[in-house]
Amino acid sequence: MTHTLPPGATLPDDPPRPPESRGHVIRRRAFTLLIIVLLIGVPAGYLVISANQSRDSGKNKEAKYSATGLTEAWPSKVQQRLYHVPIPHPSNQVAYYETNNWKTSRLYVQFQTTHAGLDAFLAELGLDRDALVKDDIAISERDQDITGWKFSGPDSRPGDYFGFVRAQKNPKPTLDVVVNTGNAVYPMVYVVSRTVP
Repeated sequence: MTHTLPPGATLPDDPPRPPESRGHVIRRRAFTLLIIVLLIGVPAGYLVISANQSRDSGKNKEAKYSATGLTEAWPSKVQQRLYHVPIPHPSNQVAYYETNNWKTSRLYVQFQTTHAGLDAFLAELGLDRDALVKDDIAISERDQDITGWKFSGPDSRPGDYFGFVRAQKNPKPTLDVVVNTGNAVYPMVYVVSRTVP
């Protein structure tokens, strides 16, 4: 016959446990509290940091895409192909800005190139120098305001201006082009390409 001990009872051979000292109780409770804080606090802190980084990233993207004016960089090859703006090599002072809405998409591009580069750009559009009309400012005041380009007045570049409009049927883009020849060696080219999606 086996005997069972009631809960909490000890065998007579086991020595009784000494009572827990006050210092030991405080250390045990502090250790338990530390574990709880770490288990809850570390993941919560990580979530807060992650949320802030995500919010900052969104603000940076919003600032980037809501900025007005040109960005000093080359538009991507896809943008150049989509908007039919083949920037020739060599070119410098390259900058662009793209806008999109439900009605019209526009790519604003400027670049300075050689005369051979200008001829290559025109040839890519199926044109030559005969397309350039002196004092024809093909880019509208609205588009000039968006980019900060000045083609008249004291803020404009010195030299002669030439321009043309390369109209094409949708979905192909229409290009408004202005060329400044103030620098006799390196003409400056301004392009607004607009397409209706």
